[in-house]
Amino acid sequence: MASIDNTDHENTDGPQGSTDGEAAEVRAATEAALLDAFGGILGMVETTVPGLVFVVIYTVNHDIKSSALAALALSVVLGIARLARKDTLKHAFSGVFGIAFGALFAMMSGNAKNFYLPGMLYTLGLGVAYVVSALAGFPLLGLILGPVFKENLSWRTRNPGRLRAYTKASWAWGLILLAKSAILFPLYWWGNATQLGWVKVALGIPPFLLSVYLTWIFLVKAPAPIDVIAEMEAAEEERKAEKDRAKAEKAAAEAEQAVK
Repeated sequence: MASIDNTDHENTDGPQGSTDGEAAEVRAATEAALLDAFGGILGMVETTVPGLVFVVIYTVNHDIKSSALAALALSVVLGIARLARKDTLKHAFSGVFGIAFGALFAMMSGNAKNFYLPGMLYTLGLGVAYVVSALAGFPLLGLILGPVFKENLSWRTRNPGRLRAYTKASWAWGLILLAKSAILFPLYWWGNATQLGWVKVALGIPPFLLSVYLTWIFLVKAPAPIDVIAEMEAAEEERKAEKDRAKAEKAAAEAEQAVK
């Protein structure tokens, strides 16, 4: 995506001066980046369906081991499916490890609720990280999406409109995840495993979709990212061209000197 000079970024809160084609390009790039960063539809399946399998089987037979192993087996199958699609290792293994920790914790403790505890702690920690990073002026979502957009950290020093968008989006993610934790942890302490499982499944996809949607809204209204990778490549080409010109001038001068 073409970069925009510093003046435009400092005085623009959204792609107001862009053409319809450029706006469509920004929307498409934002959608692709969000899908890549958060795992897309399969990512939602990986974070929801193994937990659903666990709670369904446990509701029927109240056996922690068979429920946990079934959930883990499904997670492994989904991970293999990602590898078969040549997806990133991050997405392929993150779901497997999360389910494996939960299954191991539940079987070792003999408490079915502990199957969900590692994921709940991760959600709580991530929510806190989003809020703290937004307060610190270094929003976590910018660190996650910056490399995907090929802008790296240019959004923080050269593109204040995108810094504001990343800050708003990080607040959204943080508050939504903390609200989710505020519902789940009381159930973990005072509810039973079946109640906790069904509520956790119900809170799997909707908060995620809301967070992604709000992120998309904030980013499509922000200035376009500065493609620092393209800038570095252009600078390298310019250095190479300058070196070639210098060599040509030197060769011409030597030829002229030889004639004299």
